[in-house]
Amino acid sequence: MIVYCAGAIKGDITYQSYYKEIISIVKSFNHTAISELNKEFKESEVISDKQIYERDINWLKESDIMIAEVSGPSLGVGYEIAYALNVIKIPVLALLYTGVKKVSSIIAGCTSELFIIREYGSPDEMQKHIEEFLFKYQP
Repeated sequence: MIVYCAGAIKGDITYQSYYKEIISIVKSFNHTAISELNKEFKESEVISDKQIYERDINWLKESDIMIAEVSGPSLGVGYEIAYALNVIKIPVLALLYTGVKKVSSIIAGCTSELFIIREYGSPDEMQKHIEEFLFKYQP
């Protein structure tokens, strides 16, 4: 399965280590983890904002599901979630670190049947949520 992994790159990167953990967990289940932070997909040269947009939208379109770390605010991640849910209509798991109080109301209040938000306090808890999500949408 192809999993688009999203997390803050230019926004609040406080939780970026957890974003990287998502990529590792997805790969540990032998799925493809598409992400700018996955070394397998890292550009060898600097690319423009337009190229990043086109690349990421194409990655989303190729993906079966999306997993996003949403603890730190990121306009890009919010845009990607909206695109996944409303344009290409793929399931999204949003992971939120326990105790984060300032999550976007658009994320916290989303009622799409394709959207699941889960809190985690440790990598083990994160792995449990990811495993359940992957199992639910396994073809």
